[in-house]
Amino acid sequence: MKILLASNSPRRRELLGLLDVDFTIIEPREIDEIYPDELPAHEVAPYLSALKASAYTGVPKDDEVVLTADTVVICGGAILGKPHDRAAAIEMLKMLSGRTHHVVTGVTLMSADRQMTFSETTSVEFGKLSDEEIVRYVDTYKPFDKAGAYGIQEWIGCIGIKGIHGCFYNVMGLPLHKLYQSLSEFNSPK
Repeated sequence: MKILLASNSPRRRELLGLLDVDFTIIEPREIDEIYPDELPAHEVAPYLSALKASAYTGVPKDDEVVLTADTVVICGGAILGKPHDRAAAIEMLKMLSGRTHHVVTGVTLMSADRQMTFSETTSVEFGKLSDEEIVRYVDTYKPFDKAGAYGIQEWIGCIGIKGIHGCFYNVMGLPLHKLYQSLSEFNSPK
């Protein structure tokens, strides 16, 4: 099957390319990324990935599958999305400093006749970050397009992350091992 990646994320494009699968980028459709208030934090990313996929109902042909994804950072029960400005990014990194948080990526695969949604959770432990390190990172890397205001593959990941438990690629935006297995299952005869 040909994969239609519905994402503007350069990281997701790079990651999907590592799987050496045939894919094409399609323009993400605008949706309101709103979820029910009572939804548990760990269910938000898969809910949003399925919501994104619903915007493509009727699009995939018989030999195509639409892939949508959403990543959230959860710290102390709070969901940290993408920071809207410098101050929000600094505040998020101060919240993550010296703590363990969870990164959840929800992925939805949708063909002409079926849909599969799954998620992966990775625990990430940050060491204590100084205010100067946080400001340097935000001002240099401008992580405003990243959930939790950081990219694990960037400078802050090198100097700040003490450890992870789970899939490294999940923290970047796609759980590659689980995605590969799910694509294999999705492509198997029904």
